[in-house]
Amino acid sequence: MKIVIAPDSFKESLSALDVANAIEQGLMQVIPDCEIVKIPVADGGEGTVQSMVDATGGSIVSLEVMGPLGHKVNAHYGILGQQTAQQTQPIAVIEMASASGLHHVPREQRNPLLTTSYGTGELICDALNRGIKHIIVGLGGSATNDGGAGMAQALGILLLDKHGKSLSAGGAALAKLANIDMSNAHPLLKECTFEVACDVDNPLCGERGASAIFGPQKGATAEMVNTLDSALSHYADVIAQSGVTDHRHQAGAGAAGGMGLGVMAFLGAELRPGVEIVMQTVGLADKIRGADLVITGEGRIDGQTIFGKTPMGVLKQAQLQNIPTIGIAGCLGDNANAVLEQGMAAIFPIIPHLSPLDDVLANAKTNLINTARNIGAVLMLGQR
Repeated sequence: MKIVIAPDSFKESLSALDVANAIEQGLMQVIPDCEIVKIPVADGGEGTVQSMVDATGGSIVSLEVMGPLGHKVNAHYGILGQQTAQQTQPIAVIEMASASGLHHVPREQRNPLLTTSYGTGELICDALNRGIKHIIVGLGGSATNDGGAGMAQALGILLLDKHGKSLSAGGAALAKLANIDMSNAHPLLKECTFEVACDVDNPLCGERGASAIFGPQKGATAEMVNTLDSALSHYADVIAQSGVTDHRHQAGAGAAGGMGLGVMAFLGAELRPGVEIVMQTVGLADKIRGADLVITGEGRIDGQTIFGKTPMGVLKQAQLQNIPTIGIAGCLGDNANAVLEQGMAAIFPIIPHLSPLDDVLANAKTNLINTARNIGAVLMLGQR
């Protein structure tokens, strides 16, 4: 029996690889002779770098970069291991949040008028300097509303005011943008392919734009939202006037404080669903071929899982090969049965009894092992 284990992380408790290892341990207690294939996966959000590095036998690069408030922070990105004969060049995977995430900014200091994505640009620059020509960038979790301006500046692109001076950091400064000079941009940018994991469809500006929808969680008041929205609109005007395609209305342009627009304008990036990029990059379709069962999971399975989350991405790949799929979750939320309606064979929560959250997180590994062991026992009953 071949069983493929392809879970996401259980946030705040176990990485995707830890989850896969625990499920394997439980299954092997009752099916010791089964073939287990572990593929840690993610949906492009938090944990994507670690999952893809673990899945491909890659490595982590750690470095100090500029954080959202201009102070140095520790950040990292991943370089994937080779997966196929066709993949002869290394691929870097960068989570924007690692350098420019909200977790770097104390709640009382959150101010998207001032925060910058410069550190994300430094991560990209480091990967380019290593000769990497394929970079995947995961958006989300950012503290910024600068439209990717800081990232662009870190890559040598000059954003100038009417006096020919470089713009200061932050979303508010975009209102002063008068000219964009790309002549000093990093020379390897044009040689690199950028894929961007983006799972929101917000345009850049307006009532569904970056500032209105995501600004408040980054510390923006109602007045700040108006200032930021106007600044982003002006920013998009100047970008369009510079000869770059106007992407402000494209779905996803407003992701991560307008970083969606920035990566399209300055990196020539394509925005794609995160889970789609991850599944393709780790070669999930090839690895599940010939499997009798696929097991996936995440910390919480609920009605939102069907909208681009990891278990749904895994399920779709398995369905293409008529392989049954089971989901395991830390807990089941409202309308979790929606995944059953999409074709998942069964879903299992791992929590055996009501407990304080700290205990639930601390016991996640044990509970996963026990749940997987019970699933394995039921599978063996079906073999009799």
